[in-house]
Amino acid sequence: MARLFGTDGVRGLANRDLTAELAVDLSVAAAHILGERGEFSGHRPVAVLGRDTRLSGEFLGAAVAAGLASAGVDVLDAGVLPTPAVAYLTAATGADLGVVISASHNPMPDNGIKFFARGGHKLDDSVEEAIERRLGEPWERPTGDAVGRIVASPQLAAQYVEHVDAAVRAFAGTDAPLAGVHLVVDAAHGAASAVGPLALANAGARVTTINASPDGLNINDGVGSTHLEQLQAAVVEAGADLGVAFDGDADRCLAVDHTGAVVNGDQIMGLLAIAMKEAGALYRSTLVATVMSNLGLHQAMRRAGVDIVETAVGDRYVLEAMREGGYSLGGEQSGHVIVAEHATTGDGILTALLLGARVAAAGPLRDQCAGIETLPQVLINVPNADRSRVHTDVELQAAVAASRKALGDAGRVLLRPSGTEPLVRVMVEAATAEDAQRHASSLATVVAARLGL
Repeated sequence: MARLFGTDGVRGLANRDLTAELAVDLSVAAAHILGERGEFSGHRPVAVLGRDTRLSGEFLGAAVAAGLASAGVDVLDAGVLPTPAVAYLTAATGADLGVVISASHNPMPDNGIKFFARGGHKLDDSVEEAIERRLGEPWERPTGDAVGRIVASPQLAAQYVEHVDAAVRAFAGTDAPLAGVHLVVDAAHGAASAVGPLALANAGARVTTINASPDGLNINDGVGSTHLEQLQAAVVEAGADLGVAFDGDADRCLAVDHTGAVVNGDQIMGLLAIAMKEAGALYRSTLVATVMSNLGLHQAMRRAGVDIVETAVGDRYVLEAMREGGYSLGGEQSGHVIVAEHATTGDGILTALLLGARVAAAGPLRDQCAGIETLPQVLINVPNADRSRVHTDVELQAAVAASRKALGDAGRVLLRPSGTEPLVRVMVEAATAEDAQRHASSLATVVAARLGL
């Protein structure tokens, strides 16, 4: 049987792969496993529950709440809230676990269930595996006053907004950190449709909002951080200083400058790393990023005196490295940015606030990004390849070494075996698009010849 949990919880087509029955079973199993680990010791357990705006989130949220309550867990149902808000509130309320119903940037028919442990941290792989093993097992059900209560808790949204507002004020050292900044927000018709614009306005920004009218069906539909065209046009038309775009659950943020040019996650991380280093808030002058972050970021950080710790692709690996090393800032090119002092996961709204505050303090986003180039990158997927031999085939490794030598410090080569299919990804960055394409194509040919199945 394939593992149910992926890198970001359980996801699938709602009401087919992810059913109400599965949602109940997962919630019961999670309550039992966390309880047995001592998370609920000596008190009545409490969970914070939130969801994005997908139509299916209504029945899946009801199923999760029912499962938890049937296992004796009280549920604070916060309604529509971003993933990072649920993570924060799990910690801030002292809850024993948090649950988010969302499929993030996936299309509307999909949905997902993600659990947070006490403190708002993602579950370890071992805990997720234990939950899977307990699905469907017989258990002794509580009765009477031992069953959990489900309490509508819309006031929790205001608590989260107060938190991110306090965070950006501390970052900027002023009570109006975004004063004078005109900002366009694309909320992707998702979980940040209400709280995102509110938090930015509270921090002093003049906010123009687009795609913040969710109807249960339109989340991520040609909008948000995966479709920046509307935001680019809106920023230019409004004459705004910058624009920010969230995905469906607002755990990521991408931006555009006043000309409509895209500002990716690498550039956002780089700007924040420099700002935090200047303020003495960047622990060990180190940024945590994945192997997919562009060489341009590495070069810019080297010039700024910032080290980079690299991880595998996935925000969970970034988080692991940050927690192990005590680092204060990390993230991904896709726009997941984690500021450890204020969040336990990527927080798009917090990222937007910090970016806006940096523009208010240091000038136009375009000027600040000028020092963080994005070098040309070519990615080629080679199918039907024996991914197990990527790092051991002698001839392939010789070809990789030759490309690295030819590119020198001006380029980078990365071969990544897929974790789920017989596929090898060849990524090359170089000073010119022509060099990147030439080396990537050459290496892809070697991969196909040497590792082809």
